[in-house]
Amino acid sequence: MNTKELLSRYAAGQRDFRNLNLMAANLRNLNLSGANLSGANLTKANLTKTNLSHANLTDAVLTGANFTETNLTKANLTNATLSDVNLSHAYLRGTILIGNHPSLPTLESA
Repeated sequence: MNTKELLSRYAAGQRDFRNLNLMAANLRNLNLSGANLSGANLTKANLTKTNLSHANLTDAVLTGANFTETNLTKANLTNATLSDVNLSHAYLRGTILIGNHPSLPTLESA
């Protein structure tokens, strides 16, 4: 599934996008609030200023993803792979970060 199809399905009310391969996808400035992206591969994806509030990112691969100014309010990142992610000024209030995150960067939340 490409970004255009993802947005079309989201606009139609679909929220279940488990195990998608969105490696290096440009998802900048999108509203994906409440989306289920558990198990998705978002390696090196651009999620700058994206609304991922209440999203399920459990077990997602987020290596090298850019979350600058991303809204992750009440998102679930349980067991997500967070190595080399950019969380500069991300909104993290209520975000669930349970799991082994040995390389979690210093968080600068707004």
